[in-house]
Amino acid sequence: MLNLFGGDPVVLFFNLFLVQYYSMLKVRLQRTGKRGQAYFRVVVVEHTKKPKGKFLELLGNYDPHKKEFKVNMERVNYWISKGTQVSPTVNNLLVNYKYWDKPKMLSWKPKKKQATSDQQQTTKKETSSETTVEQKLTEETKEEAKQEEVKQEESPIEPAPEV
Repeated sequence: MLNLFGGDPVVLFFNLFLVQYYSMLKVRLQRTGKRGQAYFRVVVVEHTKKPKGKFLELLGNYDPHKKEFKVNMERVNYWISKGTQVSPTVNNLLVNYKYWDKPKMLSWKPKKKQATSDQQQTTKKETSSETTVEQKLTEETKEEAKQEEVKQEESPIEPAPEV
């Protein structure tokens, strides 16, 4: 782990070098702890690295069981000022624990296949309901037509007397 604290000019130069060397950095969660007892670190890491890989700086931690979230906001703001992006989950945690007043982000995206299949199911239901309505209407019109034919057969039209 790299310790990037301090006001030494060499450290500041090293920090600038890190930001320029790495293509895209993110502030995100890194899972630790044993099975069934999750514990997360808030770390700065390159976005292409493995989730359990090396990180540049440890910014804080999150314990979901105790609902504790501790983070060094000075360092988070520093990394954000250098162009580092915050993951949606970390952003939402910062908002929930009132570390900053930014809006929440959507932390997951719904699958497109489910959305299209849901739309197909609703359209199928709509078309099936429309066909049943059409069938009822056609049956009613057929019955009305039969009743009119019966009335016409019962009372034949007599020619009007000529004047």
